[in-house]
Amino acid sequence: MLWSLAGEVRAVLAMPAALTMQVAHPAVGAGVDDHSVFRTDPWGRARRSLASGQLWVYGGAAAAEEGRRLRRLHEPIQGVDAHGRPYHALTPAYYAWVHATGFPVYRHTQRVLGRRPFTPAEELQLYAEWLQVGRVLGISDADMPQTLEEFWPYYRTVLEHELEATVVVRELVAIDVYVPPPDGRLRPLRLLLHAAWPLLLPPLLRVRRFLTIGLMPPDAREAIGLEWTDRQERRLRRFGRVVRVVVPLLPERLRYLPYAREARRGARR
Repeated sequence: MLWSLAGEVRAVLAMPAALTMQVAHPAVGAGVDDHSVFRTDPWGRARRSLASGQLWVYGGAAAAEEGRRLRRLHEPIQGVDAHGRPYHALTPAYYAWVHATGFPVYRHTQRVLGRRPFTPAEELQLYAEWLQVGRVLGISDADMPQTLEEFWPYYRTVLEHELEATVVVRELVAIDVYVPPPDGRLRPLRLLLHAAWPLLLPPLLRVRRFLTIGLMPPDAREAIGLEWTDRQERRLRRFGRVVRVVVPLLPERLRYLPYAREARRGARR
């Protein structure tokens, strides 16, 4: 299932929702706040995160090395969270939560943007595949619920007792923050983009907030304390109807990211 889902544009739309759920954990949020370049290089960080996530599913032998690289990258990340508690990025419970968020976000995104919700059998299969990706990332079976029946109590416990609107969460859904423009490769386009950025940024921030909160599972949204109205829900459903019609009609070069396209093309040879 991940072969079809992970590299598609709908998964890209859902990434901010998963990221926001991750940093709603105080330890994860503190690590990102203290050590990430998401404020100074948001576009570069997004590109690197996308490339890494694609390798987990489509990278073949390179997937395991990417998992090892990520653990080396996170090894020095430690500090104290907003409550004065020490954290380390590779603490099994924190590292597992970052990975665990992907499954409920995939599930909710399918309900909003997909042709139909996953069947119970498909949910079981998707969770099994997500566990396999976790093993690629070096997450021990002991640190992740091994069945879907065990996952939901674990998930609800984290929502109820650990998540909050951290500093990073508030920034990721803010519409009054500054985000630097992406650096285009062609100088004329880069200059034009920088000149137009003051006009482009406000609507982009509004869209980011709308999709981040809208594509987050409602129970996670509520646990973090993110406001979502009935009017916004109706807008999201209208958006979902457009997406579920348009995306399947796109050619593969527009529907899938480069890693996914190459892997899928190679599998057909």
